[in-house]
Amino acid sequence: MAGSYVKVGSGDHHVIALHGWFGSALGWGHLPDYLSTAQFSYVFPDLRGYGSRQGEEGEFTMAEAAQDAIALADELGWERFSLVGHSMSGVAVQHVLALASHRVRRLVGVAPVPATGLPLGESEWSLFAAAATSPASRAMIVNYSTGSRLTPVFIDTIVRHSLDNSDVGAFGCYLPSWARADILARVKGNEVPVKVITGEYDPTQPAEFMEQAWLQVYPNSELEVLRGTGHYPMYETPVALAVSIEEFLARG
Repeated sequence: MAGSYVKVGSGDHHVIALHGWFGSALGWGHLPDYLSTAQFSYVFPDLRGYGSRQGEEGEFTMAEAAQDAIALADELGWERFSLVGHSMSGVAVQHVLALASHRVRRLVGVAPVPATGLPLGESEWSLFAAAATSPASRAMIVNYSTGSRLTPVFIDTIVRHSLDNSDVGAFGCYLPSWARADILARVKGNEVPVKVITGEYDPTQPAEFMEQAWLQVYPNSELEVLRGTGHYPMYETPVALAVSIEEFLARG
């Protein structure tokens, strides 16, 4: 997997950060610019079908993404590591927890999809399913998930990155494995420290939903509602996101 990830920092605390549905290894906005390179070593890998791994074969599931993350940790010689998962990869990092809990120091979910997936209605599911081939559907999702308050240029930036850095087939295949995730029984009660970060302007991940779907699952968990941001804090409020992540990771 060498070359399929971005590495930031050289600290002793190792962190694997898995991107969201519209992201990639390069789709973390300015967040990497504000991370502590002395205290932490971060890797931002591409999932199969994304970025440097476009054209790669796979099943394109969150379970496979988790297995690839563990394989990357092995390749790097990282026996223990923390995890960050954005959006759909909230599910992927929980798969890692289910497979290798003893190796996980801490887990951070950024606007993360829970172990039970998202409660999408029929029309919402149709919109998400159409997003694989429809840039307009992708734009609708980005606009809604950021509170319908940002500029068309911002929305187009996220959509354009997504179109340029993902295979249509892989993008579509990932959807059921995160939106209809069902791994609650495999992770409920796990005592790894967990922090959930959700944006105040993200209607897809309101605090009440996060409390039920995350805080009632993990006994050592906490929630922060990040001010001034929707679903993409790595673009909207990257400094605040870096502070939120690292304050938590630095505790253990």
